[in-house]
Amino acid sequence: MSTVKLTVNGKSVSVEVEDRTLLVDLLRNNLNLTGTHVGCDTSQCGACVVHMDGQAVKACTVMAGQAAGSNVTTIEGIARGDELHPMQAAFRDNHGLQCGYCTPGMIMSAIDIVNRHGGKLDEATVRQELEGNICRCTGYHNIVKSVLDAAGRMTVSQAAE
Repeated sequence: MSTVKLTVNGKSVSVEVEDRTLLVDLLRNNLNLTGTHVGCDTSQCGACVVHMDGQAVKACTVMAGQAAGSNVTTIEGIARGDELHPMQAAFRDNHGLQCGYCTPGMIMSAIDIVNRHGGKLDEATVRQELEGNICRCTGYHNIVKSVLDAAGRMTVSQAAE
């Protein structure tokens, strides 16, 4: 057993876990942050994407011990109080979700995409960047539309800050 200390959604936590514990399991089982999903157990679906030190990572590929000292943000940590993150709002407004299982990972990946590309996104880039996220319910049209909409919202909100 090891004690892993990290910051999750802005709060310092210290969790005792087995050395073989994955970050996704620490989040779900130890911290009860169940928005991060386990979809495939092979790191192919993207349902487990979180941000670690500001970059999107698949939490099923990161050992909990590797996250020690890191700042981890999950889907539960991106809204500001009752105000949805611009990406969440865009997914809602553009019907970018179906059953919702892939949505948290899709949103976390999409935020990373916009952070890396800024407003310089087009449909082809979004589709290519989202290849690591699988949605079994839809043809991605409204997901791409949501990401492009949010890119504009995020650029405007960042300029206002």
